[in-house]
Amino acid sequence: MKRGKRYVEAAKLVDRANLYDTADAITVVKKTAGAKFDETVEAHIRTGCDGRHADQQIRGAVVLPHGTGKTVKILVFAKGDKATEAEAAGAEFVGGEELIPKIQNEGWFDFDVVVATPDMMGVVGRLGRVLGPKGLMPNPKAGTVTMDVTKAVNDIKAGKVEYRLDKTNIIHVPIGKASFSEEQLADNFHALLDAIIKAKPSTVKGQYLKSVTVTSTMGPGVRINTAKLV
Repeated sequence: MKRGKRYVEAAKLVDRANLYDTADAITVVKKTAGAKFDETVEAHIRTGCDGRHADQQIRGAVVLPHGTGKTVKILVFAKGDKATEAEAAGAEFVGGEELIPKIQNEGWFDFDVVVATPDMMGVVGRLGRVLGPKGLMPNPKAGTVTMDVTKAVNDIKAGKVEYRLDKTNIIHVPIGKASFSEEQLADNFHALLDAIIKAKPSTVKGQYLKSVTVTSTMGPGVRINTAKLV
């Protein structure tokens, strides 16, 4: 794969043979983020889990202390008082059955997170085939299926991020923007890592955190010494 000139220059700042302390890794990531937009900083955590087994699945959510730096649009499936509550909490879109054709037939996806009250999951379930592949399906473990829609909306607006294993047993989560201070990125990273370490399935044998890499949208990955994280 041919890399651009800027990426090649940025890659020179990373010692591939080195496993960095968290603070040093974040310093390097900020130096390598030189795009004309405010790049997202992400953590990529390769685990020792085998996601093919239900008892080794990891899925949850954590509120990052300094948020993600991204404005998140929320769609809430609710009715009656709960719909009113969601609107009052600041959800951009609130509705029910009438939204099904808009999403299914018109391809409307002008939202980043979907929250639903439990009584609406029968309706939302009909959208499984379109919401599922996009990672938008509400889930109780992530706190997006709940009667407390005010808390759900407030947490998401405050910087709540969801973490889950992908098919290769890696967790990918944004931890902020390149414009954040090193301290803010470190705080967010540690909040995420603490949650993932607590979520370790008891059935996982051997090394749980196989590798941890931080990177900016356009920059090279910087590997962190996992021995100092656990």
